[in-house]
Amino acid sequence: MTSPKRICLICVEIFAWGKYGGFGKSARIIGRELVKRGYEVFAVVPRREDQKEEEILDGITVFGFNSKEIRSSGNLYKKINADIYHSCEPSLGTWLAMKHVPHATHIVTSRDPRDTYDWWLEFSYPSKSRFQVIQNYFYEDNFLVHKSVRHADALFVPAHFLKEKVKKIYNYKREIQFLATPTEIRPNAIKAEKPTVVSMGRLDPRKRPELTLKVARNFPEVSFHMVGKARVPEYEKHLREKYSDCPNIHFEGFVNQFEGDGHHRFFSAAWILINTAIREGLPDSFVEGVGHNCAILSYVDPDHFASEYGFHAATNNFEEGLNNLLANNLWKEKGQKGFNYVDATYGVANAMEAHIEAYHFLFNQKRRNR
Repeated sequence: MTSPKRICLICVEIFAWGKYGGFGKSARIIGRELVKRGYEVFAVVPRREDQKEEEILDGITVFGFNSKEIRSSGNLYKKINADIYHSCEPSLGTWLAMKHVPHATHIVTSRDPRDTYDWWLEFSYPSKSRFQVIQNYFYEDNFLVHKSVRHADALFVPAHFLKEKVKKIYNYKREIQFLATPTEIRPNAIKAEKPTVVSMGRLDPRKRPELTLKVARNFPEVSFHMVGKARVPEYEKHLREKYSDCPNIHFEGFVNQFEGDGHHRFFSAAWILINTAIREGLPDSFVEGVGHNCAILSYVDPDHFASEYGFHAATNNFEEGLNNLLANNLWKEKGQKGFNYVDATYGVANAMEAHIEAYHFLFNQKRRNR
């Protein structure tokens, strides 16, 4: 069996240069871990402010292009000439890579598939602007993207509940496989002495952080830590001012998990991870939180993470859920139950082994079928 040596990650973002979302975090962890295992790794991403056309990040060679260079960015994939092109989320880059390097192995992971209603929610609750949502839509969800997903050598999802949704969105007829996102977890997390809740994510309208803050106001005995920042500073300033009279609310700002140990410290201390977002795939924070023995209190319930490992606040009944989890330390039982599953499935070693096994199998299958 021949082994692939050069792997290119096609990313809508990577966790650096001012872009700090879940898609980018997953891509960076996968790339970093592949480098550690001896692979030559590349990434192609839309270029951000202060990002050069070519950078080295954790051993990954990162090529960036601006909005005027989208069509010509196909030449980057040809230049890289990788054995495997892994789209960490479908985009026009998926189609461009297939067009310019058709002989290579092309695989896709759909982390957060969005149907028409999801895009409407994005438009109604934009993180930055509605114009940006429209730009994202045309880059990530046009007919060429759909065509390339159907023609990929394999299609994966990081959560089981996404399979049927992906089939409908892309009119996909073949088997969709599960591939866990490698996630850093910490066993034996040392919890805070007093009840502690953490919110981990952007302070943007779609995430509905004000629901968390309203709950916090009614639970003065519980410490709430809001980890993250808003893309629109004025919105975050409004929240900070409105809840400045609540000493149990702590706005922690952005914490870079690739620099220092702050990210893990917040999860380790927390009893409960709260998520009030109107829509999610399977957030990395769910896996990370459970991987630090946190219970989940959430409006969404991907792969039953909330209902199995915490409380599913399906009617925005977050106060009921918090009371439920705090009673008789139920949060501890739920968090431990979730940890056992996450450790075996999403831990970096196991998840990367699954990635590499998939790469090798699909690479050799493509060679046999030429």
